[in-house]
Amino acid sequence: MARFLVVLDVDSTLIEDEVIELLAEEAGSADLVADITFRAMNGELDFEQSLRERVATLKGLPASVIDAVRERITVTRGVPEMIAGVQAAGGKVAVVSGGFEEVIEPVARELGLDHWRANRLEVADGLLTGDVIPPVIDAAAKASALRAWAAEAGLPLSQTVAVGDGANDLPMMAICGLAVGFDAKAPVRDLAHVLLDERDLSMLLPLLGLPRA
Repeated sequence: MARFLVVLDVDSTLIEDEVIELLAEEAGSADLVADITFRAMNGELDFEQSLRERVATLKGLPASVIDAVRERITVTRGVPEMIAGVQAAGGKVAVVSGGFEEVIEPVARELGLDHWRANRLEVADGLLTGDVIPPVIDAAAKASALRAWAAEAGLPLSQTVAVGDGANDLPMMAICGLAVGFDAKAPVRDLAHVLLDERDLSMLLPLLGLPRA
């Protein structure tokens, strides 16, 4: 049985980037999408509505743009060390994201994550349709994923850790044992149990009573 479960947000947490903004650069809608993202992460907009508005701007892009964007993302400092430390101590590490599985899955496999869940972009005739394939991974779905992975591991929620930065991370942070705000936006700063403002996820290890490499 796992000793604990760590569930992280992806965009601006596991990775330094906002994938939807990288995609929007390819579509010429970067400024609009960045503004919507900012407002959504600060809790000013409903996440699903904001996601659909942003993805709509990608309509007509070739699906190959996903591969190009994947090459541009940067994994946050300390991530490999954090994953190795947690797993060596008998824990599991997972990510759940309002971003896109097409970009996240290869990164998750390369990092050796135990679980991942994210939205999927709809493609038709080799082009993005400007829509996502339901169900949408929103704030409630993030909490559901944490709950399901904890149950699968035979863990009480008190032995789970949620790490995130934006408003759509709050429901999973509300049910976990330890809520960590990582370089967090205002709503998360108010409600997280602990704040990590240095962008180094190996800093999570001491919070779990584990040594940093």
